[in-house]
Amino acid sequence: MLFLPIADDNPTRRTPFVTWTMMGLCIAVFLWQQSLGPMDQRAALYSYGVVPAVLFGIKSLPPELDVIPGWLSVVSSMFMHGGWLHLGGNMLYLWIFGNNVEDSMGHGRFLVFYLLCGALAALAQSVPAPESVIPMVGASGAIAGVLGAYLLLHPKANVKVFLWIIIIFRIINVPAMVVLGGWFVMQFISGASAPIDQGGVAFLAHIGGFVAGSVLILVFRQRGVPLFAGSRSRAFEVSRPPPLRRRTGSVPPVAPAEHHRRPRGPWDRY
Repeated sequence: MLFLPIADDNPTRRTPFVTWTMMGLCIAVFLWQQSLGPMDQRAALYSYGVVPAVLFGIKSLPPELDVIPGWLSVVSSMFMHGGWLHLGGNMLYLWIFGNNVEDSMGHGRFLVFYLLCGALAALAQSVPAPESVIPMVGASGAIAGVLGAYLLLHPKANVKVFLWIIIIFRIINVPAMVVLGGWFVMQFISGASAPIDQGGVAFLAHIGGFVAGSVLILVFRQRGVPLFAGSRSRAFEVSRPPPLRRRTGSVPPVAPAEHHRRPRGPWDRY
């Protein structure tokens, strides 16, 4: 069974320039990583990822890897990823939820919020294991902060979830409190059983970022922006994915005259 969020039902007033910029930088940096050879890719993880023992001054990197101060790796690590699935999952969640959180703060505040959540998430993963020499990379901590903020802003907003069970395909409206609350519970359960000083998913970073975003939204949201906003569609409504229409020839067909009406807006369907 595949359970995948693909959109939400919240329009925005502002163009999410910062969200798009963060996504663009993550993709560009990952493509740079992919252009390197296997040894250089591994070296880049140590040079620009968060290595707790280096961050806290317990150990030093070899001179050829020591290219930035340890504290700066807290920022550089947010734009690196360990694989295509790691990148794709992060960018999907940032695409769905980042625009509404940015809309609630404005561009400048959102940039500070995003970087601060990422830094706090890195510390949440590093502090319990300060002697670890395993590099940590990814935007997951910062995006977890976005999810925490979104949950307080729009808990009743419906997230369109693509459900695939063998040959059955459906799109379901699921409240954000279920999608994001369930995500946080899973991170908490997984983090409680995962070894801190070994590689793998940085569950503590996810938890730390989520909590940081939930708290910081109270300060960073603009005056007049409410918490716990309502929904714009019916919860748990089920629909079929739109059919793929096949056209023949190089010229698209002309619609009948009676169908020549004003184009519908993107939110008219709701």
